[in-house]
Amino acid sequence: MKYTVVLPAAGSGKRMKADRNKLLLELSGKPIFIYTLEVFEQDLDCEGIWLAVKGDERELIEQYVERYGIKKVKGYATGGAERQDSVRAGLEMAGQPEIVLVHDAARPFISPEVIRELAERAHESGAAIAGVPVKDTIKKAREGVITETVDREGLWMIQTPQAFRYELLMEAAQRAKDDGFLGTDEAMLVERMGHPVKIVESTYENVKMTTPDDLIYGKAILASRLQEE
Repeated sequence: MKYTVVLPAAGSGKRMKADRNKLLLELSGKPIFIYTLEVFEQDLDCEGIWLAVKGDERELIEQYVERYGIKKVKGYATGGAERQDSVRAGLEMAGQPEIVLVHDAARPFISPEVIRELAERAHESGAAIAGVPVKDTIKKAREGVITETVDREGLWMIQTPQAFRYELLMEAAQRAKDDGFLGTDEAMLVERMGHPVKIVESTYENVKMTTPDDLIYGKAILASRLQEE
């Protein structure tokens, strides 16, 4: 199933304890976001990539894209104050593809098989998102004291990509803007319209590079993949 992907890439380095956008940090000598772009560059079903970036980082990101031979990047949108604003800016520039994926540029280890299934499910039902079942025990606490142990049955940790029919996501984004609603992901905007969202089981490797510990994990994943080759 052919698709276009929007990658919000206007992040910061605060939780990474870095002085620059975490996406520009390197894993084994290559910027994090380049690994992400390469997954879509190599996917024959991907028809185009749109990046939502900080205005003052656009030139640098363009240089990296050119250096690493990423040909599918079609354009750059200026990221907004919130992730939701950045995604919307990217969507507005993407034309009107039948299927659009939104993926965190800081998740470089997404599986091509998961991407393929998400696009197919979105084509069938309108919306599909990646996730993995919760493995750890989950508890609620108040002021440092446990108040409840939550049943893990049916709980999922949600990831990206999240895939949608373009018209559905744009309508959801417009309604959210009109209502002043700020969601934590794109699926939340669609859910509040009452539209069902399918879930596709992803992998635990599809971690978002957010903290220094994530970088250590990312390097381990790369080392493991090199050994397998």
